[in-house]
Amino acid sequence: MSSNSVPLLAVARLRVESAEGHLIGPISFEMQPGRALTLLGESGSGKSLLAQAIMGALPSGLRAEGEVALCGESFSAADCVRRTMWGRHLALLPQEPWLALDPTMRVGRQLAETYALVGGRSRASAWAATLAELESLGMAGIGNAWPGNLSGGMAQRVAFAITRAGGAPVLIVDEPTKGLDHACRDDIIARLQSALRAGCAVLTITHDIAVARALGGDVSVMLAGRIVEAGQADALLAAPSHDYTRALIAADPQNWASRPPANPGKEVLRASGIGKRFGDRELFRNVDLSLRAGESIAVTGPSGSGKSTLGNVLLGLVSVDAGQVHRRSDAGSIRFQKIYQEPSSAFAPRRTIGQALEDLCVRHRLDRGGIAHLMTRMRLPPALLHRRPGQVSGGELQRFALIRALLLRPVFLFADEPTSRLDPITQKETLDLIATAAQEQECSLMLVTHDPHIARFLTQREVNMASIGRPAEREAEMAVRGL
Repeated sequence: MSSNSVPLLAVARLRVESAEGHLIGPISFEMQPGRALTLLGESGSGKSLLAQAIMGALPSGLRAEGEVALCGESFSAADCVRRTMWGRHLALLPQEPWLALDPTMRVGRQLAETYALVGGRSRASAWAATLAELESLGMAGIGNAWPGNLSGGMAQRVAFAITRAGGAPVLIVDEPTKGLDHACRDDIIARLQSALRAGCAVLTITHDIAVARALGGDVSVMLAGRIVEAGQADALLAAPSHDYTRALIAADPQNWASRPPANPGKEVLRASGIGKRFGDRELFRNVDLSLRAGESIAVTGPSGSGKSTLGNVLLGLVSVDAGQVHRRSDAGSIRFQKIYQEPSSAFAPRRTIGQALEDLCVRHRLDRGGIAHLMTRMRLPPALLHRRPGQVSGGELQRFALIRALLLRPVFLFADEPTSRLDPITQKETLDLIATAAQEQECSLMLVTHDPHIARFLTQREVNMASIGRPAEREAEMAVRGL
């Protein structure tokens, strides 16, 4: 690639300011066709805010300064006119796939509409492309499904397909592999690599060091709104010069030591012969499971295998088709809590986070002092309480969702991929806090995760959903895993 070629994306002296002061920048970089740039950094460091500023989609109350050049055309960063280029020239895969999907429109129709209205295809061509794309994603039968019936991994893959449908040469993808099993993660990486080979410029925000290695190109490390280190991916990741970059790379879950197991207390819930199906698809059957106070158990398996559904059944949010679930009789339903895979599901979008937590304390007569205590433990500044859910990072919002659950002193906590949005350093801190809080409150913890290292770090037993309910394999998949 000639060094004199026009960059597809150029950012010059970009800054983001709020009424509270300076947030990020100044930041400058260029992206050539076929070149990847990966942003690494802890939750709240400003990575997603930078992407929003480039798009011209900052939340209300924030303003951008500097210049953004897209496909050779320059704009003031404060000018939102480049929104007319969304989809065709510049496309964003947001961190929360469910926020990118219309809950009132079937999956196939949404993808076909993008092929037609953004990609300029005829109706017949758009529908043919939709069926082909869903089949290539391994989801040939979900064209008529509603987004709310998809797993987190399935929703992410559909959102990615919609992002690509307009053929934009500049892609910004925010945590594209979060919550995905390794096979689906590798599939998304392969699709990003394909976009690079086709001449796209791909700006990826991720906490996954493996994604940065696989995409190659360049890496920039953000901390507190600044780029603290930048360079070619292979060289920087092999020999980082900044202390924070070294800590980030060293914090991979495979290097974590297992936590000592707790002494289990009284039984919190028991499932006997439970089964669940959706339409013609059987997720699981004849499952027997018992959980005790202070005990931790992991639920693993590929995306769409029924991990979230199993937890929802135990919580009483979804009815069973067979069997029974017995919950501790001296604990009300409010003490059976869930940390959602999508933290936005736990908050009303138009109320500030502080108002939401205050509402919780008033409704259930809780001690408000617990909010400040938990925020300190999770390294969340008090100023965030004045923001709405859409004005904080995904990792910050997930930590607030954890606070919301812990304030209710649960006896059973179902944590559905609770740290998929967090960098490795914050991830370990948060999982430590979840496990410690569960033991302190004598709470039974069920953790959904795609990472076997996290499962071994935090839990003593594991349920593998890949083949659950098949009699020949039940003994192995439900076995207690010794640590």
